[in-house]
Amino acid sequence: MMMYMLIMPTEKPRILIALEDYLLTRIDDYRFENRINSRSEAIRLLIEAGLKVSELSKPKLKKK
Repeated sequence: MMMYMLIMPTEKPRILIALEDYLLTRIDDYRFENRINSRSEAIRLLIEAGLKVSELSKPKLKKK
């Protein structure tokens, strides 16, 4: 009897999101302008950039 093992290309968690057409178009434009191989990679890069900007814009608390 042969056993088959499912080999996933990645162990990263996956999510499913719904986007408006205009947002998907902007993501695709960003992807092609920056020569990014996949839509998923473009979305990851945009999320990382947005999180960095968000962190930088937070007011810093002064330590006493």
